[in-house]
Amino acid sequence: MGKRREGREAAVQFLYQLDLHGETVAGDTANFWELRAGPEKSNPPAKTRAFTEQLVQGVNAHRAEIDDRIQTCTANYDLQRIAAVDRNILRVAIYELLHSLDVAPVIIINEAIEIAKKYGAEKSGGFVNGILDRIKKDLNRPARVGVKSDGN
Repeated sequence: MGKRREGREAAVQFLYQLDLHGETVAGDTANFWELRAGPEKSNPPAKTRAFTEQLVQGVNAHRAEIDDRIQTCTANYDLQRIAAVDRNILRVAIYELLHSLDVAPVIIINEAIEIAKKYGAEKSGGFVNGILDRIKKDLNRPARVGVKSDGN
């Protein structure tokens, strides 16, 4: 598994944990990584952990905006009725679509679909794809290439 995929999966898992148990407290990150690794696996590389933590912080910082976009795409469907796994996969992917301009939207969407297939219900992949495709249409950038950042 690629380091970015591992980072995205870990971000979804951490956000899922927050969704079910409430706000984070000091030490949650260390406990999360310890539990995720378990006795048989080692902790992921520092770059993967940093990527995961950047995604989690980004989602948390922009959560209201992200949840509003989900609500807009799922009219007449309460956000809390969306499965927690799917909801957090969407949050990570939408954060990346809006704020990770160096990554092509199709890559972000494909990664989210694959994570949904792995961790979600039978129809999660299609559900996630439908929501993210609607959001992608509103982006003002190419779907298949990342946009170079000027460093600002």
